[in-house]
Amino acid sequence: MNGFIITKLRGRRVWDSRGRPTVEVEVDLAGGAVGRAIAPAGASMGTGEAVDLRDGGAHLGGLDVQNALANINGEIRMAIAGMDATDQAAVDQVLIALDGTPNKSRLGGNATIAVSMAVAHARAVAVGEPLWRHLGGFDACTLPLPEIQIIGGGAHARSRVDVQDFMVTMPGASSFDEALVWTAEVYRLAGKLLEDSGRLQGVADEGGYWPAFATNEDGLELLVRAIEAAGLKPGEQAAISLDIAASEFGRGGRYRLALEEKDLDSDGLAELLIGWIDRYPIVSIEDPMAEDDEAGMRRFTEAAGRRVQIVGDDFVVTDAKRIRKAAAAGACNAALIKPNQAGTLTETKAALEAARAAGWGAIVSARSGETEDVTIVHLAIGWGVAQLKVGSFARAERMAKWNEALRIEESLGTMALFAGRLPFAGLAPAGAAS
Repeated sequence: MNGFIITKLRGRRVWDSRGRPTVEVEVDLAGGAVGRAIAPAGASMGTGEAVDLRDGGAHLGGLDVQNALANINGEIRMAIAGMDATDQAAVDQVLIALDGTPNKSRLGGNATIAVSMAVAHARAVAVGEPLWRHLGGFDACTLPLPEIQIIGGGAHARSRVDVQDFMVTMPGASSFDEALVWTAEVYRLAGKLLEDSGRLQGVADEGGYWPAFATNEDGLELLVRAIEAAGLKPGEQAAISLDIAASEFGRGGRYRLALEEKDLDSDGLAELLIGWIDRYPIVSIEDPMAEDDEAGMRRFTEAAGRRVQIVGDDFVVTDAKRIRKAAAAGACNAALIKPNQAGTLTETKAALEAARAAGWGAIVSARSGETEDVTIVHLAIGWGVAQLKVGSFARAERMAKWNEALRIEESLGTMALFAGRLPFAGLAPAGAAS
């Protein structure tokens, strides 16, 4: 009998990093291999992404997943039992067709992505390989450049600051391990600077510090100070990456920065961001404009796209058609790749391929509601994606992913390469702090 035939499928309720229910799926193959995966959940979400199926009502705040589990243990199990796990595209197409909606709302995107990833893990176990090697073969030897949150804001910190993520990235590091060591120092010193100044309020959803700032720009100033305190050169060894998440505070080309009581149009927000690029070592800006502001995104890309990576998240929601449309419009030059936004691995890979076809960069990303699942690390390395965004340098669900990448780097030995400056090749040098 074909040892790759799917014989069993079971879903269970587990819990994410916010203490909310989520879906775990196990897939058994005829040869005895078992694959397991857990669906993450986002807080800041684009309107076009696959949606989680939640039960509603008063119990667990309406967030329980019994309906999604019923779908997994019922019609999904019946539909894919007997299928060959070596044909990921066929399995995923059955999930897509069975759901029948554009956003996975009938079966639940949490159900479909957990099943899709579990099938991939089972297949890798069956051939005796880690998932990253199974996906990429012997060409999979590049460790991605980590993008790590130091300060959390926006939807991840009750909008204490408007900008959602103030992050650092270490293009001057020589290895993934060194990038994490440098980041650990910046994270530690940023916390000390906040505490010493009386501005430390706690920790946000993804493990970054929750600050008390007077302005959004305070976050940039703090990052530069922490980088310098760590003995690193801003713009050379260490740089800044921002997730503006403008959809959270903008609609119809108008933006409200609540912290500073500022109302801006698209051009006003662009002028603010370009001023930051001039003064600080920023190499990447995610969702600088809201998802409904294509004209603003296009103008910002035209103005700043040769100087920084401009990443679409809510704007493209890991959707190949949206990425092609944005590329044709000249909006963005990189895509955030989140498997649960797409709902299956096949659709996720299609979005990545669309980004590459457009000449864009790509970042594989976690969500704010995460678990111990490390699938995204394997996808980034197996698919050769040069950047990985997981959250901060704290909390076990984040560190599980950074630690998994360290293990993979070690297993590669002398074959290991590090993406380093590769994602920003061709960009003008990052600005210096004023």
